[in-house]
Amino acid sequence: MDAQTAYLERLRPAGGKRSSKRDLIVNVFLHQDGHLSADDLVDLMRQEDQKISRATVYRTLQWMVDAGIARKVDFGDGRFRFEHAYRHPRHFHLICKSCNRSSEFLSSDIEVLLEEITVERGFEPQQSVLQIYGICDDCQAGRRTPRPVATTELLFARDALKMAIATERSGLDFYTRGAKLVQDARARKVFQRLGEEEQEHLGTLEERYKRLLAEDPQLESYPTFLFFKGAANGLFATGADKLAKIVDDREALMIGIRCERGSHKFFKRYGERFEDSEGKRIFLEFADEEREHLELLINEYRALVARQRKRRRGTTTRKPR
Repeated sequence: MDAQTAYLERLRPAGGKRSSKRDLIVNVFLHQDGHLSADDLVDLMRQEDQKISRATVYRTLQWMVDAGIARKVDFGDGRFRFEHAYRHPRHFHLICKSCNRSSEFLSSDIEVLLEEITVERGFEPQQSVLQIYGICDDCQAGRRTPRPVATTELLFARDALKMAIATERSGLDFYTRGAKLVQDARARKVFQRLGEEEQEHLGTLEERYKRLLAEDPQLESYPTFLFFKGAANGLFATGADKLAKIVDDREALMIGIRCERGSHKFFKRYGERFEDSEGKRIFLEFADEEREHLELLINEYRALVARQRKRRRGTTTRKPR
């Protein structure tokens, strides 16, 4: 049983009968990209089975919305459209008033703002919609043939990997610099070890990105889907700059702790918000890696403090000759 079938089985009500027609409609819907109207799906289903009625397609669409498989969206042109919710993160839309096409994006800044507003008002949100209307770049440039687009899941995985790679590179730079600056031998070994791990993980992520590009050679040319302010250049970039101003090894370790804690919280917080997808897995895997690094740095910081205290006690208790 594949992941999609298992997911649908979990959604089926206890004792509910299996419907071959409904399963066929769901399967066809999940294999389409973009946004479909009910009539679009009816036309697709007639190609699969002429006996499937319009009413059956409508009922199945509503069942998919109620079950969380599909979302209903309104682009303001007088008819509802439906998009995937399965393995498809919640997102926002840019809608062209000229060609009526829509494109998708996700922004952490918007998500945080919406959360702050609802918490401040004591409001329990059930659904939020953000749609920006205007003219797309294809229409502005007079392109008669719209440029191809990739699936949201592929774009999400691409941008999640790019963000993880940028963070890994900034982490490698941070630990490489730290290993040259700290004086304590054990602390230096920790920085060297973490630098080696960052180098290894970076190679793994870059290979993963190459495999993703093999699925679609034009993948890098598509518009950005994930917008995360402060993460594009790597979450350790600021920390690497601060290393040049450290006064002791404890401060260097503390900067590393702050960077790892911030990175862990960032990837975990947003990874848990996303629905099941490759992008979600990338975020949560990276969050786990950052948590391990955080724990190592915290333990080393405590050990360094203990060693320094022990040395100070030894100095003060030593009798003068």
